[in-house]
Amino acid sequence: MEGNAKVIAVTGKGGVGKTSLAAALVRRLTERYPEAKVLAIDADPAVGLATALDAEVKETLDDIRLEITDGVSEKLKETQDILSEAKFRILDMMDEKNGFAFVAIVRPESSGCYCAINSYLRDVISMLAGQFDYVVIDGEAGIEQVNRRVMEQVTHLLLVTDQSRKGMQVIQTIKEVADRLVMYEKLGVAVNRITQTVIPMESPFPDEPFIQIKNDEAQIVNDIQGKSVFELPEDSLLMKGADEILEALKL
Repeated sequence: MEGNAKVIAVTGKGGVGKTSLAAALVRRLTERYPEAKVLAIDADPAVGLATALDAEVKETLDDIRLEITDGVSEKLKETQDILSEAKFRILDMMDEKNGFAFVAIVRPESSGCYCAINSYLRDVISMLAGQFDYVVIDGEAGIEQVNRRVMEQVTHLLLVTDQSRKGMQVIQTIKEVADRLVMYEKLGVAVNRITQTVIPMESPFPDEPFIQIKNDEAQIVNDIQGKSVFELPEDSLLMKGADEILEALKL
């Protein structure tokens, strides 16, 4: 599958459980396709995906970017030579365990604008896609990374929301921008952490897959105890939701 990676971006409003869903998708892909090369990218500055996957953040993309470009002229910082050098460094620093490789873009204590690293991340995603069969990206909350074309090479876009009107509005805005800027092949909506089952849910996009996932007590306990998604029961609501998402997106 080299050169034809399935790149799945998980995005939406903050606090809707997209990181847990991204981690669940990584787990399921490693279980379904044990021979496949799976890459998990934590593109959220909060770096929550590392905990959800029990992955070690040895070095970040931003660490590598700053080290490589330190002392290099502005004219050369965007050259392919710089990206090629970064590729070898990135592959070397990845944490590999449980059937997947992991990389984070920044550390949670990083401050300032993420414009430079977002631009860099876009190129890195494109560059690494040919090395893996599946790439799962836990995106930054909101619309910024989509708006900056960070997700330009994404093939599958998963919009995650909760039951709130605000959450629905955020994914509608993301889709509007993605329709112009992202070359995705398939899109799906996941309503996560559903508590009020008596309230009927309707998809804002009737023609797209619409997955509803009830609030998972097992995942809440996992979060409190700092356990990874690999320690969830096979029949947990979150893992069942991941199964539905992969089926809906034909993955």
